[in-house]
Formats: sequence, C-alpha cells, structure tokens
Amino acid sequence: MIPASVGFQCPQCVREGQASVRGVRRGSGLRSAGRRWGTVTLTLIAANVAMFVVTAVSAVAAGASPLDNWRSPVFDGLSQWPYGVILFGEWWRVVTGAFLHIGPVHLAMNMFALLLFGSELERQLGRWRYLTLYLLSALGGAVAIQLLGDPRVPVAGASAAIYGLMGALGVLLLVQKQDLRGLLTLLAINIVISFLPGISLLGHLGGLVAGALTAAVLVLTRGRRPLQIGALASLGLALLVVALTVPTVVVFSL
Repeated sequence: MIPASVGFQCPQCVREGQASVRGVRRGSGLRSAGRRWGTVTLTLIAANVAMFVVTAVSAVAAGASPLDNWRSPVFDGLSQWPYGVILFGEWWRVVTGAFLHIGPVHLAMNMFALLLFGSELERQLGRWRYLTLYLLSALGGAVAIQLLGDPRVPVAGASAAIYGLMGALGVLLLVQKQDLRGLLTLLAINIVISFLPGISLLGHLGGLVAGALTAAVLVLTRGRRPLQIGALASLGLALLVVALTVPTVVVFSL
C-alpha cells in the first residue's frame, strides 16, 4: 500500500490514476522566448548580431580590433556608400547597410530598442506586416541617405529601421487615442543624439517617415488584404526605385 493524503492506496490504483492524468508539456526555451518577444523580432536581432560578429571577425583578419568592426573588408563591401550605388551599380548596399552597426554600443542600443518596440509591434500587427514595416523603414532611411547624404561617406543604416518602428508605434498610438508623450519624449532625445558626429540624422529621419507612412497604410487598408498588399508593394517599389535611380540624375546634373 502507498500512503495518500487520506488513508492508503494500492499500487495498481496509483498507476491507473497517473496514466489517466496528462503530463505538463514544456516548450523549448526558444519557443517560449518566441511567444514572449516575437519570432520575427528575435530573428532580426539574431541577424543583426550575426552580421556584427562577421564584421568583427573580418576586422581581426584585417589586423584591426574586433571592437572596430567598421575597419573590415566585409563592412566596406556592405555599408551604404552612395557613390558605390550611384557610380558602380552596387545596389545591394541600400539593403545590406541596414544590418550593420558601428561598434558594440551601437549594436546593444539598437537591439534593446528592437526588443522593446519590435515585440509590441509584432504582437499588434502580426509577423508579416511587422517584417514589412521593418524592411520598408530601413529602405526609407536608405532613400534619405542616397538623396541627401554625403555620397563619399559609407553609412551603417541599422538605426533607420528602429526609428521606423518608433514612427509606426506613434501612428498606432494616435489611432488608438493613447498617450503619446512618453514616445515623443524618447523620440526627441534620440533625434538630439542624432546630431552627434558619426551618426546619420538623415537615415534616422528617413526611417521615421517611412515607418509612419507604412503604419498609416496598414491602418487605412485594415480588413482589405489585397489592397493592403498592393499598397505596401507599391510603397516598397517606389522607395527602391528612388534609392537606385534618382540619385544618379541628381549627381550627374550638378
């Protein structure tokens, strides 16, 4: 017999009772983190961190410190260099530059912001709309740099996507009639920081505008999936065309 809370039970009764009770299913750590923070958000963080590691290793191979990851051939080949896009047809730079950071502090600050804002936006918008928002925000920053930035200076444009998330969150809070003061204060502080040397204010503002515009499209086309897909695709195509073609006209007309 086996002692129970009240009296005793026979071993066979205990075994039969345990067999009828479902065990608690424990999800993996990755699955739990994905449910809490968002699968797309964690994937984007992993992609940014992996790119930083690659550039850091490349910097070491080139004889520089891993903390000076921008002194690497990989960084040189992927950063957004307007002249590279305009004169040499290196179109990929308007995309790959959005996953580059200058130093570990830049990376840590952006990844914290991505975790904070991204997880909330992924929860509200869903995975694919949120991923589209992120990419269009990054592309908006690239457009601003191509149009108005110094074409001789390579740029790491990862912050543009983060500013796009803040712009999108502002639109959603406005639509939901929630308090914007906290977000506006944080945004104002970040814009002031953007005036410091080595930071691309243009990329930040371009990402902010593109993110707000993307969120507006999502709100206005809510419940009309074909129209929403068409509007987002048109916006993305327009940004890409401007980034790759309009600067050529500007440069050669000077």
